[in-house]
Amino acid sequence: MASLKVGDLGAFLREQRRNAQLSLRQLAEAAGVSNPYLSQIERGLRKPSADILQQLAKALRISAETLYVRAGILDERDPDEAGVRSAILTDPAINERQKQVLLQIYESFRKENASSSGSTGTSEEEHGGKRAAGPSN
Repeated sequence: MASLKVGDLGAFLREQRRNAQLSLRQLAEAAGVSNPYLSQIERGLRKPSADILQQLAKALRISAETLYVRAGILDERDPDEAGVRSAILTDPAINERQKQVLLQIYESFRKENASSSGSTGTSEEEHGGKRAAGPSN
C-alpha cells in the first residue's frame, strides 16, 4: 500500500475548496468535521481516515477515489483494484482497523495470484475461471 502523502493531500484539498468557492468553515460544516481539524488536514498536520476523506469528497462533489489516490491510500494503476479498495474503504459496516486488515489480505491474494499465474504461463481467470477438463467418460 502506498504511504500517506499528507502535505500533498492538504494542498489538493485547499485547491479543490477554493475552486468550489467555499471557505474553510463552509467545507468543514458541509463535511461534518470541525474547522480546526480541516485546517490541520489542509496544512498537512493531520492524517484523515478514509471515512473523513469520503465526507470531504462528497462535500466538494469530487470522487472519493480521487482523494484516496491523493492520500496515497490507493494507487492509480488498476481501475478494478481501485474499485475493490474503494468499496472496502467506504463500507460503513466495518471499522478502520478492519478496513486496513481487509486491504492487506486483498493485496496479499493479488500478489500470490500474480506470482502463481506467472509461473504456470496462464491463470484460471484467463480460462473463464475453469481449468481444462480431461477426456470425458
